Amino acid sequence: MAGELQGIVSSAKRDKTITVSIASRETHPLYRKQYTKTRKYTAHDEKNEAGVGDKVLIEACRPISKTKSYKLVKVLEKSHGTVELKDEVLGQTEQVEGEEK
Repeated sequence: MAGELQGIVSSAKRDKTITVSIASRETHPLYRKQYTKTRKYTAHDEKNEAGVGDKVLIEACRPISKTKSYKLVKVLEKSHGTVELKDEVLGQTEQVEGEEK
């Protein structure tokens, strides 16, 4: 369908609004070097169902606000999240590795 884009949610902090980043690979016409171009779109998320890192499908619609002209169609894949270790845990693992050597 025309006007559909697939990307990854980079921000979901605003109410009923998500920011979707879409990366594409392009080749420079003269130097033939490939580079990545990232575009950001603001989309309407009525139920606040998308989170950061989710793969989503958005489609063009009438302008909802000054920057929002897309709406969320569906969440294709939920994010698995990231694991952040505390400094205490990192310090303990370094001590254990040092004792073994």
